[in-house]
Amino acid sequence: MRILAASEPSKADKLNEDWFSASPNLVVVLDGATARTDTGCIHGVSWYAARLGASLSAHASDASIALPAALAAAIDNVANQHRECDLTSPGTPSAAVAVLRRAQSHFEYLVLGDVGIILASNSTVNVIIDDRVDKTAQLERRAADKYPIGSAEKAEALVRMKHAELAARNTPGGFWVAAADPATVDHALINKVPVSSVDRSAVLTDGAARLVRMFNEASWKDMLELLEDRGPSEVLRRVRQLEASDPVGFKWPRNKQSDDATIVYLADLQ
Repeated sequence: MRILAASEPSKADKLNEDWFSASPNLVVVLDGATARTDTGCIHGVSWYAARLGASLSAHASDASIALPAALAAAIDNVANQHRECDLTSPGTPSAAVAVLRRAQSHFEYLVLGDVGIILASNSTVNVIIDDRVDKTAQLERRAADKYPIGSAEKAEALVRMKHAELAARNTPGGFWVAAADPATVDHALINKVPVSSVDRSAVLTDGAARLVRMFNEASWKDMLELLEDRGPSEVLRRVRQLEASDPVGFKWPRNKQSDDATIVYLADLQ
């Protein structure tokens, strides 16, 4: 097995709100949700993602613990680390989560939020992404897309969009992410696939997935080939190059020029 990984903050002078850990039997990737409103918390999103990731990795490394139970325990553990904060605030720090764990006969995965998992063989490429967040705050998203990145109008529209998103976060008919309530794990995407059906895999945040999902500069198969030939750092380099070519978001309307981006690539899995 080969494991290659790369992770970059959106800007060199900003904290990376992504987090990952990778070992031969367990990969955990988190994407902390950007805070544009009051969070009721004295800690930052990066703090939350790092503590949730570490706790989740520890629980999920025990193969006897089901992945939803591992995530629920981790959410509860981190909540207990900052009970002095207002964990009932609509903006309390949160993160999208993906876990890929290998057992003797199968891979099992959990996805909660828009971190993606790619499972591929020579003949198939399966992509698992929980995109429910993209279906929320549609009017506010379209309104924000009208303004150039960096403008005061854009900033105001993004705050309105964030409030609409938060109203749909962890509610029926909305989208689900890890925050302060362990019960959100009931809404995660979980499954098992035979080890024999996977020879390559990647786990990546939406900032890295921009190459395919936003910029349409590659297919998922193309991305896997690029990962194999040049590694995760090259994927992130190309994402940054495309972001820089459209700094205010006229060609590709988006919330911010660059996003934190993380990829863990696993190869030679047979």
